[in-house]
Amino acid sequence: MTLPPSGAPLRDALLSPRSIPAEVRKRMSPDHFITVQPRQIPEREADGWVIDKRNKRSARMRKPKLHDVAFEDRVWAAFAKLNFTSLNKDRDFALRFGNDARETQQVNVFAADDEVVLVIICRSSETVRTGQFRKELETVQTQRPGFLKEIKKDFPYHKVKFILATNNFGVTQPTAERIEQADVIHMDEDVIDYYIGLADHLGRAARYQLLGNLFHGTKIPNLDPEVVAIEAHMGGHKYYSFSIEPERLLKLAYILHRNKANSTLMPTYQRLIKKTRLKGVAQFVDDGGYFPNSLILSLDSVGRGLKFEPFPKHAGETRAGVLHLPQTFRAAYVIDGQHRLYGYADSSRAATDLIPVIAFVNLERPDQVRLFMQINENQQAVPKNLRNTLNADLLYDSKDLREQIRALKLHIAQQLGEDKSSPLYGRIQIGESPKTALRCLTIDAISRGIERGGFLGSFAKTEVKEVGSFYRGSNDATAGPLIAYLTLGLTYLRDGLDTQFKLGSAEGGFVFINNGIESLIRILGDIAEHLTRENGYNPRESAPQELFDAARPYMDPLISHLASLDSAQGLEFRQMYGSGAGTKYWRRVQQAISIACPDFMPAGLAEYLESEEKQFNDESRDMVAALGLFMKGDIRKRLENEYGSTWRKDGVPRRIMIEAGKLAVEKNADLDADHELEAWDCLYVVDYRAIMTQSQDLWKRLFEKQYTRPGDEDKPGGWRARSDWIQRLNDLRNDVMHERTVTSEDHDFLVTLTTWLIKGQADNDL
Repeated sequence: MTLPPSGAPLRDALLSPRSIPAEVRKRMSPDHFITVQPRQIPEREADGWVIDKRNKRSARMRKPKLHDVAFEDRVWAAFAKLNFTSLNKDRDFALRFGNDARETQQVNVFAADDEVVLVIICRSSETVRTGQFRKELETVQTQRPGFLKEIKKDFPYHKVKFILATNNFGVTQPTAERIEQADVIHMDEDVIDYYIGLADHLGRAARYQLLGNLFHGTKIPNLDPEVVAIEAHMGGHKYYSFSIEPERLLKLAYILHRNKANSTLMPTYQRLIKKTRLKGVAQFVDDGGYFPNSLILSLDSVGRGLKFEPFPKHAGETRAGVLHLPQTFRAAYVIDGQHRLYGYADSSRAATDLIPVIAFVNLERPDQVRLFMQINENQQAVPKNLRNTLNADLLYDSKDLREQIRALKLHIAQQLGEDKSSPLYGRIQIGESPKTALRCLTIDAISRGIERGGFLGSFAKTEVKEVGSFYRGSNDATAGPLIAYLTLGLTYLRDGLDTQFKLGSAEGGFVFINNGIESLIRILGDIAEHLTRENGYNPRESAPQELFDAARPYMDPLISHLASLDSAQGLEFRQMYGSGAGTKYWRRVQQAISIACPDFMPAGLAEYLESEEKQFNDESRDMVAALGLFMKGDIRKRLENEYGSTWRKDGVPRRIMIEAGKLAVEKNADLDADHELEAWDCLYVVDYRAIMTQSQDLWKRLFEKQYTRPGDEDKPGGWRARSDWIQRLNDLRNDVMHERTVTSEDHDFLVTLTTWLIKGQADNDL
């Protein structure tokens, strides 16, 4: 163990600050590196080393680090990047906890700066599993007094925190409570990666985020709390307007990034800071620029009112005076302006500039989220996935039952993506996580599966209209059992469809995509309802494991069916598009189970099988033809009225006319001269959409009034989205031309279009 000689300072076992940058580069690498003589290469290769680079007289070789070494090194590097300047030299560092020289305990990472000491225990698993950490917690609890005594010899005035850093461990609620009771901070690999990324973006300022987490509510040394402020009210909330130096505010500020590092502070709402914007702000400030618009904060008075000393005179309800800011870490939550604030982090003007602030007092988290979303509605649109993540928190305790249930569905979807024990861990796009071939599932798809699976029921604003199979009277009572049942069922399906699971949305993958996962969740709901109806189970009372055990015989034929499909059949599932695609996918897999288990006949399946007989196809074919004929004539007339004799050249994209012309030549080769077609006769429905949406100006002048469906006037996505229905019409045209089944839903869509576009036009002509 690396331990200073008896009586020597603890600092003797720490790395020199000037050696830290090189050590960070070494620790961040996933590989070990060595330089060897050429004659040593075969021996090293036999031990798993590979050549990284050949030199004239030597070779550099590399070998992957073991998982525990790699994780410990990343933890060490994370705190080095966060500007902790006193760090242990190696993995053998140990702390004394008693008078006897043998009373020592290995500590994986020791990190200190001018104010804080962190003692970090690292635990890593090669595969995901649940951790208890009893030994580690008992060690900290029993040896803490000795550790503190030893640390205080070299760091007498420092705050000390103990951290348990874990990799690939799921933590149950009881374990999380034990960690908290032991006064230990838990950080998993996601949190460590968050701080590494934040340090790369923010530099020194990232340290304030860490301190806000570790020391929330504790006093910041030597902070001047006074500012001259105006007190007023807005929207039923008290606020203060003042100016403050960025250097002071940085110590108080905390940003609720939508990240697992802040998962205990729900709801979190901020996007991660963008490095490019931060650099731009910093350069702007250093060049003499300034921001006249105010930062928006929520001040946390930690259960006490803020001290405000008004000046003698005031006007109406508005008062000026001296405001005493909270002097604690994480006392000011930044709702808007994080880039403006952190742009000052490395600026020489951070101590002298004054930035304007609007600070509300003790805003509840949902109110912060609402304000954040309102501000961003008029700036950068909040992406749908992030809105879903925010609403899972914002609406969870709503007085409107419909909003509560919406939040419950989103919450369950989020948990399935973030809980390490879930088979969908890391596979769901949460917040602003990017889409990949494996992380291809949306919260929307999971939420739809839960809603349509009959788990929760239907609700009015203040009452339950129909109780779902799993609903136990409240969100909190329902979430745990339903998540447990879905986790068991989806894990079984994942294991049985391992090849598909590994593909995700990559080529050949057709199960663990949005339509597929929605259908699998709905099937788990169908099975639960079937067992309730036929076998007397009650999911609202039965243990999830008991229900799952009874459900497995119905999942086996589903696994066999999906695993047996060839690439062409799989492609048919994968290419189910449109609003009815999820239902179509679901009915197909229902049918597969029903064939193997004749007693399994969910509601509506028989009717669906009848519709498979293509009862709607003939009528749908006629409506598609009529709609196409109407659009062909109407769009041409509008172009002729606008451009006259040059309507083809000026009104139709060149690419479309060339392709249509080629098709006309091919068709005319088999036609009499009297029946030859012109290029305009050879356009497809989707071509009409391309013509109409060449530009926003053309759409508004010639087509918007006629071709915007009733109810789509304010459709999200802008003007172009109002023509989305044409794409669906084109897809249905392809279905009827290729004798594919037209569902009742698609048939209803065509009836609606025909009534609106053709019959409505005829009525207008009268």
